[in-house]
Amino acid sequence: FEQIWYLTRTELLLRDDGLAVWKWDPNVKPHVTDTNNASDGDMLIAYALALAGTAWKREDYILAASRMAQALLAETVVRSAGRTLLLPGSEGFTGTDRDDGPVVNPSYWIYEAIPVMAALAPSDAWKQLSEDGVALLKTMQFGPRKLPAEWVSLSGQPQPAQGFDAEFAYNAIRIPLYLVRGGVTDKALLTRLQQGMSKDGVPATIDLTTGRPKTVLPDPGYRIVNDVVACVLDGTKLPGSALQFAPAL
Repeated sequence: FEQIWYLTRTELLLRDDGLAVWKWDPNVKPHVTDTNNASDGDMLIAYALALAGTAWKREDYILAASRMAQALLAETVVRSAGRTLLLPGSEGFTGTDRDDGPVVNPSYWIYEAIPVMAALAPSDAWKQLSEDGVALLKTMQFGPRKLPAEWVSLSGQPQPAQGFDAEFAYNAIRIPLYLVRGGVTDKALLTRLQQGMSKDGVPATIDLTTGRPKTVLPDPGYRIVNDVVACVLDGTKLPGSALQFAPAL
């Protein structure tokens, strides 16, 4: 953990606002090829630091987590049209930045981490962010399969954002996992996501315009998302294949 945190501090926490740069390439110099942040990554860093600091009684980890949560709140948690949103990055996604802005990525809402962010950087905005994230997901029903897009314009009624493929892809597969891990058990919402993202019960990336699967994802790390959702919805036990994982060599 300390080695990962050292790399994060020295290679990624290079911005003036306390957030991490999102794109680091070991094959080029300088290694940072895009200095914008990724809000889900920042939230996961702060969440990991908070858990580690609590478990190991490391005040330095908790202080670092608090600083990052405060930076997230200041730079990426915004109000727009009566809703509290998480911008995917501090630059490039607002109504000022884009004709169809604000643009959000619904997979960036990490519901289990949001209450921890609220403890680190107290504000009523965090609770509203969580509630508005779920409410928005209920309105994001695009194409024949009624799935959210990876990138969604909220300049009017939610719709797939300009300049991005209209698809439910690798980012979006996290959405039902983050919901259930965050204690969101809305049956209609989870059932729609589970059914829409699956081909013969197996997760897949989906072309939202046609509803056709693009890439079927049979690996255990993807399949377990549907297994977890089924467990939450109706108590289906996880299959034995989901209880172990052997990485490909």
